[in-house]
Amino acid sequence: MVSLVSRTGRQLQRYNPNGRRLVVGCIPYRFKIEKPCTNSSDRALEVLVITSRNGRGNLFPKGGWESDESMIQAAKREAMEEAGVQGRIQPKLGIWSFKSKSQDIFHEGHMFPLLVTEQLDLWPEKDIRQRKWVTVVEAKENCQYPWMKEALDELVNRLTGSSRQTASS
Repeated sequence: MVSLVSRTGRQLQRYNPNGRRLVVGCIPYRFKIEKPCTNSSDRALEVLVITSRNGRGNLFPKGGWESDESMIQAAKREAMEEAGVQGRIQPKLGIWSFKSKSQDIFHEGHMFPLLVTEQLDLWPEKDIRQRKWVTVVEAKENCQYPWMKEALDELVNRLTGSSRQTASS
């Protein structure tokens, strides 16, 4: 059973030793079969983007990592709460330092790939956010965070086999 209520508040929020808020997110993805064929070159990578709370710009699901959950649990929770998807989390894409858009502080972001296995009809932030499957090019054109674009590049490199292994994996 999926909870239809998002977590709120910061009382369980984790911070790194430098006082930066720890944020965990994921890039939900799937392969769309372009032709009824088994050739892997006929599979197109699609990623799921969501709108920001104010509706301006696209991003990937992310949010605070809380003290009562593992990093993987936090990534899965954010994907379900914000995008209404579930799936298999894969090894971390990396760690990014980024400046908050709403405050003049830096956060530490940890991003994971999420191979989507289920898309829910109802999810906690359904009335707040829209979700859309897009190509990698579309995601990079419309994503509002440069660090998320870098995470997307890591995912594409990993899936195409041209990636160097990141030290944080």
